[in-house]
Amino acid sequence: MTLVSFLIPCFVISTDIAFSCQNPDDFVDASSPGDILIGGLFAVHSKMLHPEEYPIKPVIQNCMGFEIQIFLQTLAMIHAIETINNSTLLPGVTLGYKIYDTCADVTKAMAATLNFLAKFNSSEDAVEFKCNYSDYVPRVKAVTGASYSEVSIAVSRLLALQLIPQVSPSSSAEILSDKIRFPSFFRTIPSDFHQTRAMARLICESGWNWVGVIATDDDNGRFALESFGIQAMANNVCIAFKEKLPAYLSDNTFHAKVDHAIEKILKETRVNVIVVFMRQIHVLKLFKKAIEKNINKIWIASDNWSAAVKISTIPNIRQLGTIVGFGFKGSDVSAFQDFLRNLNEKPTENNKFLREYIMLLSVCAHLEYHDFEMCISNQSQDDLLQNVGNKDQIWRHDFLKANIEPGFIHSTILAVYAIAHAIKEQCKDRNCKDPSAFAPWELLEELKKFTVIDNDKEIKFDSNGDMRAGYDVVLWKEIDGRVEITTLAEYDPEKGDFIFEDEEKKKEFLNLRKVQSTCSQHCRPGQMKKITGSPHTCCYECVYCPENHYSNQTDMDYCYRCNNKSYWAPINSTTCYRKTVHFLTWTDWFAVFLLLLSALGVVLVLLVSVIFTKNLHTPVVKASGGLTICYIILFSHFLIFLSTIFFIDEPTEFKCKTRQALFGISFALCVSCILIKSLKILLAFSFDPKLQNFLKCVYKPIPTVFICTGIQIIICTFWLIFRTPFVEQNFSIPRAIILECNEGSIVAFGIMLSYIAALAFICFIFAFKGRKLPENYNEAKFITFGMLIYFIAWIVFIPVYTNTFGKYLPAVEIIVVLISNYGILCCIFLPKCYIIIYKQETNTKSAFLKMIYTYSTKSAGSVAVSQVSLDSKSSSCPATLSESCKAKKDSVNGNGHFQVPGQRLTKGGVFPKNSAGTMSRKRLSSI
Repeated sequence: MTLVSFLIPCFVISTDIAFSCQNPDDFVDASSPGDILIGGLFAVHSKMLHPEEYPIKPVIQNCMGFEIQIFLQTLAMIHAIETINNSTLLPGVTLGYKIYDTCADVTKAMAATLNFLAKFNSSEDAVEFKCNYSDYVPRVKAVTGASYSEVSIAVSRLLALQLIPQVSPSSSAEILSDKIRFPSFFRTIPSDFHQTRAMARLICESGWNWVGVIATDDDNGRFALESFGIQAMANNVCIAFKEKLPAYLSDNTFHAKVDHAIEKILKETRVNVIVVFMRQIHVLKLFKKAIEKNINKIWIASDNWSAAVKISTIPNIRQLGTIVGFGFKGSDVSAFQDFLRNLNEKPTENNKFLREYIMLLSVCAHLEYHDFEMCISNQSQDDLLQNVGNKDQIWRHDFLKANIEPGFIHSTILAVYAIAHAIKEQCKDRNCKDPSAFAPWELLEELKKFTVIDNDKEIKFDSNGDMRAGYDVVLWKEIDGRVEITTLAEYDPEKGDFIFEDEEKKKEFLNLRKVQSTCSQHCRPGQMKKITGSPHTCCYECVYCPENHYSNQTDMDYCYRCNNKSYWAPINSTTCYRKTVHFLTWTDWFAVFLLLLSALGVVLVLLVSVIFTKNLHTPVVKASGGLTICYIILFSHFLIFLSTIFFIDEPTEFKCKTRQALFGISFALCVSCILIKSLKILLAFSFDPKLQNFLKCVYKPIPTVFICTGIQIIICTFWLIFRTPFVEQNFSIPRAIILECNEGSIVAFGIMLSYIAALAFICFIFAFKGRKLPENYNEAKFITFGMLIYFIAWIVFIPVYTNTFGKYLPAVEIIVVLISNYGILCCIFLPKCYIIIYKQETNTKSAFLKMIYTYSTKSAGSVAVSQVSLDSKSSSCPATLSESCKAKKDSVNGNGHFQVPGQRLTKGGVFPKNSAGTMSRKRLSSI
C-alpha cells in the first residue's frame, strides 16, 4: 500500500487572539470532543481578505465579512449536538464536532475537508491513499454543510472518495441531486429544481411573461439560471435579460457589473419583475445601487436571501417596490432562542466564531441597528485584532434573535438529527465508543431510511438525497413603519400548488397581478398571438381570430376551430354559436303563397270533377274520353298538387322519399291517360288507312296506362331501394345549416323526369297530328299547348335548379310542378268547362253532328280534289286513258261537288259510310 501525506497549511501570527494557526488544531474554528465527531463547513465569513491578489505562496489568507445568519447556523449545529447529548437518543455515546469556516471559498473548504479525511488518531495530518477505504477510519463520521452549492460540489467530490455522508442545510443546486457524481451528498432542503419551478409558476399565475434575471457567476448561480430558464420556457415566460455578477465582492469588475445590471433594468422599461439568485451580500450591494436610481420593481427572492433581515433593514428598502420570495420551511425555534439567551455564558476557548462575535460587539456596539450590522460585516479579522484593544465586552442577545432565519436554523438542526439517527441505528449492536465500530459509508443506507414528522407531515430523503419539505412564500411588507417578512402561502413541490392559510393572504397574493410585466399587451379572448420578428415568443401582436375560430382565454397562442360543422364563430369571437337551421317553413310567406296555389289547384280539380259529374251524359264529357279517364286524370292532378306539401317544412326521411316518387308516378299516370286520349281522337278522325291500322294496334287503353305508369313505378322503386333520398345538412352558407333532401342519385332523378318527358313528347306528337279536328273535339290542340307549357317549364327548371341553393331550393321545384300541372289541367279541362257552362247550345248531339258533317265534307272534298289533281295533269285525257277520264268527270254532280267513290251524297254534305278512309256512324257514336 502506498502512503501519500497531504499536509494541511497553517497560518502563523504573533497575537494572542489569533484567527490563524500554528498547528493543525488551530485551523479548527469551533470544536468539541466526543466519541463520534461530526464535521461542519460554514461560510461564516463572506470572502477572503485579499482574493484579488494572485497567490505567490501556498498560504490561505484571513477572511472578512462576518455573516450573522451563517454564524447562527453554526450555533444551531452546536445546539442540536448538545441537545442530542443531553437526550436518550444516543445513550452512552456523545457526539463531538469540528466546524471550519470556508469563507465562501472553495480552496479553504478543500483544506478543511482534507482534515476530515485524515486518519483518526494519526500522528500526522495526512490522508492515506488506498484502493479500498471500507475499513478506513477518518476523523469524522459525517459532515454538515457547506453553506453554498459551489463549495458543496467541490467538497462532495472529495468526501465521495471515502463515501463520508455530507448533509447540507443550504446547498440547493440541482446538480447535487445526481447520485452518480455525488453519491454521499444529502440535504435537508429541496432542490433548486422545485424552487425555479415554483418561481415560474408564481410568475405565470400572476400574468407576467417578461422578466429579468440576475445571478452570481458561480456554480450555484449558473445552475439556478439554467434551471429557471427551462422552467420559464415551460410556463411561457420569457427572460428579457440575464445579468451575472462576480461571485467575489473583491473582483475588480464587481461594481462595474452592478452598474451595468442597473442600467439594463432601467433600459428595459417593460420588465417590472426581476428574479434574483444571489448571496445576501451581493443582493445588499445591488439593492443599495437600485435605491440610488429610484428603481421600483417586483423582486422575486431565492431561498438564499428571501428571509434576510440584514437586507430588509436597508434604509429606504420600501422604495424598491415589492419583494416576494421563497424560503425554506421553518419550525418552532424557541428552544434555540433559549440557547442564544445563555450564549454569553458559554466558554469561547474552542469557538473562535463566538469569540470574534463578542469582539465585534465591542467594536460596533455604539452604532444603530443597520450600521451596527454593516460594521460587523465589514470588519476583517486583521482589523478586528487591531481595533478591539481594551474595549469592554458587550453582549447583545437581541441582535442575534432578530437575525434568526427559521428556515436555515430548522434545516441545520434537521441535518444534525438525520446524522444522529443514522448513528443510532449503527450503534444498536455495536460499541460506538470505539471510533472503529463502524465506517462512515455504513451510515449512507441508514440516512436513506431517515424519516421525521415535521409540522404533522412526514418528510424523508428521496432517491436523490433531497428532502421535499416545500417552501414558504414570503412577502416583504411594511408594518408599523418597518419592513416585516411575512408568510404569504406554502408551496407544495409534490402537487406544484400554492396553499393559502386564509382568504386574506390569497387576496394579497392575487394583488400581485396588478403589476404588468409583459413584452406585449395581453391578448383578450377572441384574439390570438402573432409572433413578430422578435426571438422571444412573448413579444407578439394580437390579431383577431378568423371566422369559425375562437379563443376563450387571454394570451392564446392560436384560436380553436369550431370542431362541429353545426357551429360557427364570427371574427373576434370568444365562443362558437350553433348555426341556424334553415328550411322552407309553413310560416314562410313564399311557402304560404305556394300552398295557396296548390290549394287553389285542388279546389279547381274538385270543381272540374263536380262539373263533369253533373254533365256526365253531355257530348263534351263523352268527347273527353268518358268519365273514367277524366277522373283518373283529375285524380293524378290532385296527387301532384298534394305532393307539393312534402317539399315544405323540416325535411324528414319519409318526406324525402315520398315527394319525388308521388310526383313522378302521378305525373306519369296523368300523361299516360292524356296519351290514350290523343290516340283515341287521332284514330277517330284519321283518314289515312295505314295510320289507322297502326293506331288500332297501339290503342289499348288499360294496358297502355298500366304499362306506362308501371315503368315509372319500377324506376321509382329501384331508386328508393338502391339510392334512396335522405335528409342532408348543407353547410355551404357560413352561418346557417340548410336542411334539405339529397335526392340520393341525380341519375335516378333525371331518369324519372326524362321518362315523363318522353311520354309527354309522344303525347305531343300525336296531339299535334290531330290539331285540326272539329272545335268541340279539338282536345289535341289544347293537349299540344299543355305539353308545350310542360316542356318550357322543365327546360327552364334545370338551369335554375342547378344554380339555386338555400332554403328556397324546394320552392323552385314546387313552382315548376305547379306550372306544369296547372298548364295541363287548364288546357285540357277548362275549355270543356267553358263549353259546358257558357256554350250549352253547342253541347248537344245535333250540334256535334253538324260540326262533324261540316268537318267531313271539307275533309272529303279535300281528298277528292287531291285525287283529280293527281290523275289529270292537263285539260285533255290521253287516248289510252279516255274511259277513266270520263268516269272521273262524271263523278262531279250537278251541285258542283266531287263524289268520292265509295261515298254517298247527303243533304248536309258527305257522310262516310265505310272504313276505307271514311267515317261511319258507329265510329262517330263511339267518339
